[in-house]
Amino acid sequence: MLVLLPPSEGKASSGRGAPLKLESLSLPGLTAAREAVLDELVELCVGDEDKAREVLGLSEGLRGEVAKNVELRTAGARPAGEVYTGVLYDALGLATLDATAKKRAARSLLVFSGLWGAVRVTDRIPSYRCSMGVKLPGLGALGGHWRTAMAAALPEAAGAGLVLDLRSSAYAAAWKPKGEVAGRTATVRVLHAPTRKVVSHFNKATKGRIVRSLLSAGISPKGPAELVTALRDLGYEVEAEAPAKAGAAWALDVLVDEVH
Repeated sequence: MLVLLPPSEGKASSGRGAPLKLESLSLPGLTAAREAVLDELVELCVGDEDKAREVLGLSEGLRGEVAKNVELRTAGARPAGEVYTGVLYDALGLATLDATAKKRAARSLLVFSGLWGAVRVTDRIPSYRCSMGVKLPGLGALGGHWRTAMAAALPEAAGAGLVLDLRSSAYAAAWKPKGEVAGRTATVRVLHAPTRKVVSHFNKATKGRIVRSLLSAGISPKGPAELVTALRDLGYEVEAEAPAKAGAAWALDVLVDEVH
């Protein structure tokens, strides 16, 4: 099973250890594309700070994020699973998983990123600010920048099992499973049961809980139909229908009344 996650906007501070080593990151086929984004992002942030804030979509109160990007090559790095914070990652609670579940997380979880493309939770990265929606002056929209490299690297990472796609739309634009891989992909939408609407907090927290439940139980469904059964066995209310045509992803709705 491969689980595709969005990053978090908020991130923990960089570590005190060794700085970033691009060549050590997972999915080495993305290295050249990572280098291109890293070079341009650092160059942008070293220059006019106001222009950098405008390009990155940062408010005055987030001015310090520009300085953080300036130091990307020298700042201490830490595992991505420690860098990403926020509602989904709080609910996932990687640090509190048992040792076996942590190993499953290291194998199964892939976090998408405007800067790195996609990384494993064990990959060591510095804290940064660069969403997939950013348009860098030289590279343009990052979603488009990543598509070619992702199209080559991600099918291999997907292996032969289920692809559980929990990304937001901006990050889903960087890689769309196709053909046989799409046929064993499931996307998940979390709906507030009384209103049948997507509520951001419910959506993020429930997705984190779903991943934690699967990792803790040691469940690795081979395909979307098995995922539906597994989630129902774990106590989730799931609505799903098989796609009308072959080579299309399944769409699952998970219904929640409230999230504690």
